[in-house]
Amino acid sequence: MFVVQSLGYDIGMISYLEGKIVFRGKNHVVVTAGGIGYKVSTTQDTLDKLANVGEETTSFWTYLAVRENALDLYGFLTQETLSFFELLITISGIGPKTALSILNLASVKTLRSAIATGDPAHLSKISGIGKKNAEKIVLELKDKVEGGNEEGDKEAQDESDVIEALKGLGYSERNAREALKKLDKKVTGTGEKVKHALKLLAK
Repeated sequence: MFVVQSLGYDIGMISYLEGKIVFRGKNHVVVTAGGIGYKVSTTQDTLDKLANVGEETTSFWTYLAVRENALDLYGFLTQETLSFFELLITISGIGPKTALSILNLASVKTLRSAIATGDPAHLSKISGIGKKNAEKIVLELKDKVEGGNEEGDKEAQDESDVIEALKGLGYSERNAREALKKLDKKVTGTGEKVKHALKLLAK
């Protein structure tokens, strides 16, 4: 195990990080803690929720991926997201970078509900995950994730219905998903989501 002896601790134990953001990149931030700057890879949704550079203390639940020639730190705002990330990387062929890209496609709640259906095609449609990975995820995680609850199932069905409605109006599945991701979380119901998504797509 890799140990930073000059600091007196085992960096494999990094599971939580708190500090100020000093740099924001396309898919990562640099957080200073104890005089050290940590590069933390994260999702776009997390980046959107973070404070501006230098403004206030930010905290991450983290996973340290140890490779032969690199140490990559991945961070999330909630333990739930971190736990789901760790579930994804237990799947053969899905490493930390692929798991992060999957979490960029849909919320954990939506992914859980879609996996619970046991239908890879449904998971692929509402998230944009490729067919091969969708099949792997459903096969290996269906019995490991909690079954969808009524609220989560309804949200997943709503999103599927919105995508179908927008496709029916001539928009691509990809554009429909992107518009759906940008909707304010306060917008509920298929009809309202379609209406607001159309406004975004018209810009």
